[in-house]
Amino acid sequence: MDDLQIAKAARLLPPTEVAGAMGLDPALLEPYGNDVAKVRLDAIEALADRPKAKYVIVSAITPTPLGEGKTTTTVGLGMAMARTGRKAVIALRQPSMGPTFGIKGGAAGGGYSQVVPMEKLNLHLTGDFHAVTAAHNMLSAVLDNHLYQGNETEIEPHSITWRRVLDVNDRALRNIVTGLGTRVDGVPRETGFDITTASEVMAILALATSLTDLRERLGRIVVGYTGEGKPVTSEDIRGAGAMAAIMRDALAPNLMQTLENTPALVHAGPFGNIAHGNSSIVADLVGIRSGEYLITEAGFGADMGAERFFNIKCRASGLVPDAAVIVATVRALKAHSDKFKVVAGKPLPEAMLAENPDDVTAGGANLRKQIENMRLHGVSPVVAINAFPTDHPSEHAAIAAIAEEMGARWAVCTHFADGGAGATDLAEAVAEAAEEPSQFAFLYPDSASLKEKIETVATKVYGADGVDYTPAATKQLDSYEANGFGSLPVCIAKTHLSISSDPALKGAPTGWRLPVREVRASVGAGFVYPICGDMRTMPGLGATPAAHSIDLDEHGEVVGLF
Repeated sequence: MDDLQIAKAARLLPPTEVAGAMGLDPALLEPYGNDVAKVRLDAIEALADRPKAKYVIVSAITPTPLGEGKTTTTVGLGMAMARTGRKAVIALRQPSMGPTFGIKGGAAGGGYSQVVPMEKLNLHLTGDFHAVTAAHNMLSAVLDNHLYQGNETEIEPHSITWRRVLDVNDRALRNIVTGLGTRVDGVPRETGFDITTASEVMAILALATSLTDLRERLGRIVVGYTGEGKPVTSEDIRGAGAMAAIMRDALAPNLMQTLENTPALVHAGPFGNIAHGNSSIVADLVGIRSGEYLITEAGFGADMGAERFFNIKCRASGLVPDAAVIVATVRALKAHSDKFKVVAGKPLPEAMLAENPDDVTAGGANLRKQIENMRLHGVSPVVAINAFPTDHPSEHAAIAAIAEEMGARWAVCTHFADGGAGATDLAEAVAEAAEEPSQFAFLYPDSASLKEKIETVATKVYGADGVDYTPAATKQLDSYEANGFGSLPVCIAKTHLSISSDPALKGAPTGWRLPVREVRASVGAGFVYPICGDMRTMPGLGATPAAHSIDLDEHGEVVGLF
């Protein structure tokens, strides 16, 4: 059976029963159909006296374009905890419909490690993404109207950084001109669209801790600057209140379940390149008091999603991680040997599927560095060897040998094929790691300068020799420091296909410098993001996107999702 058929065959519990396993009063739920519910924010206070769960982050080695199974591992681990007598809750980002209809497909997990109903998760869910889209574009409309009505704040039009968003892959909207037509049609200016996950509003949704915090963060959004370089905010142009009203219900996390009925909190979906790429803090504040283990996933490799989880999300939430899972696959480590080229949407090279543990060992530098990156933050790592049918036992042994060499626990997982039963060894290893006394520490203090923060991440996490700034980037950093943004953490926007800023460099490259060409500030979300390379914030569709095969059958059921 394919993923969708497996998902549709699942026996789902009513959301009230799923909530009951978390100790949640049904009165704290707002039903959304028969299989999904929103969890009222009151739950955070209602659970406040409960003990905290062990907090586990799932990340990975630097992935291939095909992905290495962080979501399936997160789901499988949560189900395996239940099979080993432990109560677990998982927390995931919501998938974007852009990639779902594009080349990537959905993000509900896969095989027998899925969150269900799959089609609801991948298509709209409870409308949170639409709320983000509407709130973002409401501010865009208020901003353009502000210009048209006389520009009271004296914002310099060429300094405007606020664009529009849409949850669709549409390259034709990357760069546009608005305000064309007659005089009453607005002020003409160049702008464009990003995908909804790249919206600062999405990052705010993920980092807000309450409705009050959400409202304050929305008010701090910087939309542009005056001629003297003074920031102009959404509050200044009186757009933040309407945004907060649109976002009110979206702040409540969504309760779903796995194929084996493990509770799953699915909420928010910030873009993994230019934002922190983690699910929401409010979901974690509910989950941390709802079981013995809260297992959450961070986007891309440990150098990106996990580093941001530690230094941005944990800084905002106050929660401290107890263990970290690093997902590794034979195919990804072979790719890091730099002997093979992996292309999204195309089959793996035939030679890559042949048994060759030496190729795995040759790519092992990436796994070693990602283990080191977890330990930089004082967190105990566990290597999850995500097994594929094309793997060979000798290749799994090669990964295990690297983990043992680095002093890390490890387990081979078959959760994709076997569900929770295929990850029980991983559950035991994670439980052991989580019992070690936490040594967690941020990588840098708030008081460090923005350049010091960038250089700390670049040299310690990425292995760069240093950082090179364009004159424009230096000027922007100086401006942000002068405007009081210097205490914010940094979120370095770079390729996810290498620990370095060059996607062609595999393994754990050395002898290179991080080039910062531009720096932007997501002041409402609460981070500054240096841009190192060409970041596409509005994807395009490929020649044969998933949209060509997704449809309804004669019974009105969704087909073609994967």
